[in-house]
Amino acid sequence: MAMAATAYSPLLIQSMAAQKPIPTATKTVTSKKGIRWLRVRWDRTTQQVKLLTRVEQLRLLSKAEKAGLLSAAEKSGLSLSTIERLGLLSKAEELGVLSAATDPGTPSTLLNLSLALLVLGPACVYLVPEDYPWEIGLQAVVALVSVVGGSAAFAASNLVSTLQKSN
Repeated sequence: MAMAATAYSPLLIQSMAAQKPIPTATKTVTSKKGIRWLRVRWDRTTQQVKLLTRVEQLRLLSKAEKAGLLSAAEKSGLSLSTIERLGLLSKAEELGVLSAATDPGTPSTLLNLSLALLVLGPACVYLVPEDYPWEIGLQAVVALVSVVGGSAAFAASNLVSTLQKSN
C-alpha cells in the first residue's frame, strides 16, 4: 500500500513509538598490548509504548469518574457529542497528539518547556520597566501565562512519563 503524501505541518509529530536501543556487551577483546576492550552492540529489540494498556493498568478512567471530571466537563459544555461536533478527535490525530504521547522524548520536551515558561514569568517582571500602566499589564499577562502554561506542561510531562512506564 503506497503512503499518501501529506502536507508539511510544523505541529505534526510523527513517531515510531519505540524506545531507544539498549547497549549490550557481546564480548571482551584483548589487544596486542594487553589492553582489554569491551565490544558493545546495540540491541535492536525495542519495546513499544502501549498507551491504552497503561491507561487500563493505572485505572485512569475509573479515577476520572470517581473525581467527577466527566460530569464537570459536561456541565461546562464539553460532552462527547460536542467533541464529535467540533471534530476535536480528528484534529488531535492530525496534530499527532497520540503519537507524541507514545514518543519517548515527549516527557523531557514538556519538562524543558515547563521550566522555560516558569523562568519566563519572573524574567519578564524583572526586565520590563514599570514606567507605564501597559507595561505593568504586560508583566501581569506574561506572568499569568507562564505560570499556567508552565504548570500545565509540567503536569503533562508527568502524565506522559507515567503512561510510558512499562510497569
